[in-house]
Amino acid sequence: MEEAPKNLTEQSYQYIKQQMERNVLPPGSRLVNRKLASELGVSAIPVREAICRLASEGFVEHIQGSGAFVRQLSREDLDELYVLRDLLESFAASEAALYISRQQLEDLQFIIDEHREITATMVERDAKHTTPAQFNRWVDCETEFHEILVDASRNRLLKKVIQENRAITAVFYALRQLKHKIITPESAEETCAGKEQLLAALTKRDAELSRKIMSEQIQAGRRDVLAFMRKQERERNAS
Repeated sequence: MEEAPKNLTEQSYQYIKQQMERNVLPPGSRLVNRKLASELGVSAIPVREAICRLASEGFVEHIQGSGAFVRQLSREDLDELYVLRDLLESFAASEAALYISRQQLEDLQFIIDEHREITATMVERDAKHTTPAQFNRWVDCETEFHEILVDASRNRLLKKVIQENRAITAVFYALRQLKHKIITPESAEETCAGKEQLLAALTKRDAELSRKIMSEQIQAGRRDVLAFMRKQERERNAS
């Protein structure tokens, strides 16, 4: 089978994933190779390879006789992903406390400041939840925060396992599917406070406290997200 240049496959992968995150390709959408290739100005080969990669990461499912479709993560999928994230990222936080650099601490503080700014804007406007733009900014910052923490652990095997399992990516991809109403001023404030506590523990090089706070943060996210999904399911069933 002919293979596409890696840069074209990567370009196709990033484009399709971005369309999924922006809900241009919502869950259940069929991925048509020719159409996507035309949009990108490439042949169907890199598009096909990009779709195969997305399928291996759990974002796309192949249905025999029908084609490839954008997958919607279920409540059970997310629950399992949060369990995996807790195991892996809590350990990463404890390792990061031993090795994190001054620059990485500053980068984490910058992200917390971004979150604080979004939270303050919601409070000032007496908003019940984030706007779509604020939500996307929030999730981008969350993703970066966790990636910095994993890098700071300096554990190459741990980083490889986290990347291969796509636990971080899959959770934040699912959050984008759930839309902006999931983040309220109350949940935003709780997240900011938890991240500030984690940053203080990392700065003090307290590995056990860093592990504990990270676990609490992930479990709080798990609780809020699953509760939001249950609410959505009830509303769909009632309509």
